[in-house]
Amino acid sequence: MSVQLIIQSLHQLVDVHKQLLRLSKQKTEAIKEGSIDNMQKVIGQERKEIKQLEQAEKIREKLVSDWFIKNGFSQEDVSITFLLDHIEQLDEREKLGNITIRLTKLITELKQQEQLNQSLINQSMKFIQLSLDMLNPSIQNINYGNQQQYGKEAQKRSIFDSKA
Repeated sequence: MSVQLIIQSLHQLVDVHKQLLRLSKQKTEAIKEGSIDNMQKVIGQERKEIKQLEQAEKIREKLVSDWFIKNGFSQEDVSITFLLDHIEQLDEREKLGNITIRLTKLITELKQQEQLNQSLINQSMKFIQLSLDMLNPSIQNINYGNQQQYGKEAQKRSIFDSKA
């Protein structure tokens, strides 16, 4: 029955990752639209999902650890491959293998989506920096010649350059 609990915990992880992927796609749309309000809402929802993910992951880790202890295996060998190799019931092995593949694909897709979001944000930041640079050009030399020479002459003159 312990393997069934592990499979259930992996289903929970799949569900949370699906939600995170959905939110990541919403974040992509918010970035494209330039909507800060939508972005903040999505980030708030992501935080809630991440907390659920952390809880589900702790449960999964405990269940796997308990299974390894119950079956007399070393904690150093903890991996899904090792677990799959040592499950006796074929249907449980197949279910565990399938849910693991689904979870791996979701994680990969989520990583790609987040990389896209990061790339879009970087492009937006570069565009903003370019726009700011164009609005505030740094003009260092307006006049030709030695800057110190012009500075000394400017100090000698008064506001009203006239002789009485």
